[in-house]
Amino acid sequence: MALSTTRSGSGDDVKVGKLTSFPRSVKLKRGETVMFSWIVYKSRSHRDRVNAKVMKDPRLAEMMDPKSMPFDGKRLIYGGFKLLIVA
Repeated sequence: MALSTTRSGSGDDVKVGKLTSFPRSVKLKRGETVMFSWIVYKSRSHRDRVNAKVMKDPRLAEMMDPKSMPFDGKRLIYGGFKLLIVA
């Protein structure tokens, strides 16, 4: 179940834009930092298998309680993307 790539970052240069930006997209509050993470899976089917196993892990149930989350899950943005450019 190994992942191809996992990356996480903390906002370093994420200014508020006039129309759209990371801070605007998550309604960033004073004292908060935007976090950005992504995982590259071997394939979409691999992603689906990994996600299914993770969601069945009983250790995750406690972390999924909104009261114990270290962030506001209502402001979490997520999605799946196809790779377009490999440099």
